Amino acid sequence: MNEHSAASRSVDILMVEDNPADVELAIEALHGAQIQSNIHIVDDGVRALEYLRRDGEYRDEPRPSLILLDLNLPRKDGREVLAELKNDDDLKSIPVVVLTTSDADEDVLKSYDLHCNCYVTKPYDFEDFVGVIKAIEGFWLSVVKLPVKVRTLA
Repeated sequence: MNEHSAASRSVDILMVEDNPADVELAIEALHGAQIQSNIHIVDDGVRALEYLRRDGEYRDEPRPSLILLDLNLPRKDGREVLAELKNDDDLKSIPVVVLTTSDADEDVLKSYDLHCNCYVTKPYDFEDFVGVIKAIEGFWLSVVKLPVKVRTLA
């Protein structure tokens, strides 16, 4: 990919997060990034799955290229969301970054057992949190080639 196409590319990110402060920090950290990212926010696990399946109010939303998933969510927690989407043939190829406050070994192991692509513990410090978001952006949006949903003819 040449520099022009990288700069003009746009990536859709689904952030599943119920803490408005973390959402604002992530948006601020991604603002001005080299790769234009459209951040879509849902605040619980049920809405996350509705968004991913394009149900109801989300029917016209784009398929995300990357999911930032908190584990501790209302209605359906992130572990349940991760299990459902990685068992769905239409969704399982979307990379999932678990981004959560938990650093418990059992949460890390469970998330990888459920096929998350990476596990990141949110720092409590503002500048460290921004740095983590920028690192995620740098790796997942600039280095990694993300899957593109290919239509198959039936």
